[in-house]
Amino acid sequence: MEEKFPRALWVRLLIYIAVGHVFAAFIYLLFEAGAK
Repeated sequence: MEEKFPRALWVRLLIYIAVGHVFAAFIYLLFEAGAK
C-alpha cells in the first residue's frame, strides 16, 4: 500500500472542495435573497 498520495489526487480533491464550497455559497445566497 502506497503511503503517499499522488499530487494529481490532491489537486483534484482541492478543486472538488473549492467548487463544492462555491456551489453551497451560491445556493445559500439564493435562499437568503428569496427569503427577503
